[in-house]
Amino acid sequence: MNDKKFYITTPIYYPSDKLHIGHAYCTVATDAMARYKRLAGYDVMFLTGTDEHGQKIEDKAKEAGVTPKEYVDNIVEGPRGVLDLWKLMNISNDRFIRTTDDYHVAAIQKIFKKMYDNGDIYKGTYKGKYCKPCESFWTESQLVDGKCPDCGREVVDAEEEAYFFKLSKYADRVQHLLEDTDFLEPRSRVNEMVNNFIKPGLEDLCVSRTSFSWGVPVDFDPGHVVYVWIDALFNYMTALGYQNDKYNDLEKFWPADVHFVGKEIVRFHSIIWPAMLMSMGLPLPKKVYGHGWLNFNGEKMSKSRGNVVDPYLLSERYGVDALRFFVLRTFPFGSDGNFTNELLIQTINNDLANDLGNLLSRTTAMAEKYFGGTLPEARQANPELDDSLISLATGLRGRYEEQMEKFQFQNALEEVFKVIQRANKYIDENAPWALAKDMGANGTRLGTVLYNLLESIRICTVLLIPFMPGTADAIFCQLGTCGSCAQCCKTWDSAAQWGVLPATVSVVKGENLFPRIDMAKELAELDRIQEEAKKAALPAVEIEPQLEEKVDFDTFCKSDFRAVKVKDCQNVKKSDKLLKFTLDDGTGTDRQILSGIAKWYKPEELIGKTLVAIVNLPPRKMMGQESQGMLISAVHTEKGEECLHLLMVDDAIPAGAKLC
Repeated sequence: MNDKKFYITTPIYYPSDKLHIGHAYCTVATDAMARYKRLAGYDVMFLTGTDEHGQKIEDKAKEAGVTPKEYVDNIVEGPRGVLDLWKLMNISNDRFIRTTDDYHVAAIQKIFKKMYDNGDIYKGTYKGKYCKPCESFWTESQLVDGKCPDCGREVVDAEEEAYFFKLSKYADRVQHLLEDTDFLEPRSRVNEMVNNFIKPGLEDLCVSRTSFSWGVPVDFDPGHVVYVWIDALFNYMTALGYQNDKYNDLEKFWPADVHFVGKEIVRFHSIIWPAMLMSMGLPLPKKVYGHGWLNFNGEKMSKSRGNVVDPYLLSERYGVDALRFFVLRTFPFGSDGNFTNELLIQTINNDLANDLGNLLSRTTAMAEKYFGGTLPEARQANPELDDSLISLATGLRGRYEEQMEKFQFQNALEEVFKVIQRANKYIDENAPWALAKDMGANGTRLGTVLYNLLESIRICTVLLIPFMPGTADAIFCQLGTCGSCAQCCKTWDSAAQWGVLPATVSVVKGENLFPRIDMAKELAELDRIQEEAKKAALPAVEIEPQLEEKVDFDTFCKSDFRAVKVKDCQNVKKSDKLLKFTLDDGTGTDRQILSGIAKWYKPEELIGKTLVAIVNLPPRKMMGQESQGMLISAVHTEKGEECLHLLMVDDAIPAGAKLC
């Protein structure tokens, strides 16, 4: 029986209708860690899945004209859905949970009732701020510029009957956990959690909703659904069989060795999650590791910003393993990383084409050219030239292991590539082409040089398995380890041993695994593809036909178009359409204009903007208030509905400037 066990999880993902490489980043890292532990002889459980309840899912399903379950089924199981993406990225998860799974729903109901019965959940009324995209409740003091501190988007006022979890009861214990243990890493996350959330006063947490129905029902109080973060966090245990009969792995794998989570949800995993486990009297996970974001050109990847990086496109052009390698080789896992196309191509060219690919190609080509592919058995060592490479290669596994255990994937790969780069230098130092000029005198030395190169490549390839499993298989085949010696050459133990390859190993020169990419041409092509994708993503719009009736120039000139600055903007009471603008029109006297634009703009979005108005129209009454002119808007039809966009001009244009 294997007593080396390892349980690792990613957060279960909210099913997005547009998946990008940022969604895969955490899961690729988790996969690399799981593969490393399996390689090292551990019995691994790697869990991932999807978080499918909540108000935003219900709203999106309504917009799409389908039920919430139909909506999430399509995104999880449909073309280019979550399961497709995990398959594309070669994710080796052992289990996949959906929070709509029947066994999980029943377990969450039992968990909620148990915390209620032990006095840690009570009924009250919630009144405060709610961020729908993050499914997060906030106090006024926690907002940043009046917006959600996590995502920066608008929050809404919420008031409803709700159940609350006594989070404040566990504040001291959670603070001790964070400050006095290594439960949460990197350490910078600890200061953020303690200073921003615990020390200001940890408030009880709203844990049920009545304003929507898409969630796990509170079975003892109809109308309430369980707060999505209770539903989501306990998946780590229900997926092992906690409070259900679906699985029976809880005793074997719990507590989890590590939860990998994005920094935006560290609060839930490092404060709320341990507090709920304390309430239930359950063991805490050993570690939560909050990694950074994968940004694109300096901004967090976001569909709304138009900077989504398509993993399908990138994988098709460069290969899945190159993409997996890039995100873990280039960015320290605990920090944010800035993804650029230039950096991706540069990494492929430098590390994979120049270093790894070139080393493999040169070595196997020389073995075929000088020995017909099969090395001679006789050896002629030269300690002065050989020992530094052999020492670096045999000590690699220890250095690599030290970094992997700290989740420093970038540093682990750096150690591997130190050996690869040293091996390339070893070729130049030994000049095999010169040795080959006198095979009679130098044949055994030439065979030794090539063997040392092949053995160095083998050791490095074993340690690349967690990062580039497909590439590792291809390299092993070129090294001639697909036959009787296959298993012994690919093991964790063999990565710390020199001389595992048979003396008379036979290599097979294969295709170049990583051809160099022409940077300028490739960037131009990516720009073209991106522009086409943007155009394709634009909604189909209908433009109103131009009027056939002609207006003479003198009549046109009678309309006085002026730049106006928005000093204030408010909703008009009892009107769903009108906004009331207080405008600086350059005269020194405020001008009031009412505009039917409320459906498309929030008042606070418009304050400070420079708009265009016709200021010489006769005043007219609207909802009992006087409107002194008209703001100019563009109109089109989108998805059968009329859309208005206010005409905004450069803020450098002064109020009152005449437009002509």
